[in-house]
Amino acid sequence: MKMYFYIVLVALFMSCSSDDDINYDAKNEADIVKYIADNNLSATKSNSGLYYIISSEGNGTRPTVTSNVKVAYKGYFLNGDIFDQNTAGVEFNLQEVIKGWTEGITYFKEGGKGVLLVPSKLGYGSNGRSGIPGGSVLIFDINLLEVN
Repeated sequence: MKMYFYIVLVALFMSCSSDDDINYDAKNEADIVKYIADNNLSATKSNSGLYYIISSEGNGTRPTVTSNVKVAYKGYFLNGDIFDQNTAGVEFNLQEVIKGWTEGITYFKEGGKGVLLVPSKLGYGSNGRSGIPGGSVLIFDINLLEVN
């Protein structure tokens, strides 16, 4: 009987869902659509669920998902709170960033500007990271400075 109790206890413990199992897709979609409407924006939705706004496409080279780029940006939440920014620009390979950037930056040409509205599945997922809660929609004002 004692062994049966422990087996049931272990089974119950293992069946508890963790944050890894939370699916924020529907909530993120509703939140992004509301943000777009509330701010009178016109955004395009990609097949992945990324929303983007091209305010200036740019006239230089268009990056691929493996390009090295230099980007000036401001990252903020739906409520406007800024969690990160770099106005001078930071260089990186598009394979080394969140999926929303890997995809979204390719919609711009060098010199292009716009906004990426990134659902959590293309950002930091349900786990989040330092200063970014799990399940968060992330918004980025983007200025693609260079494509190398």
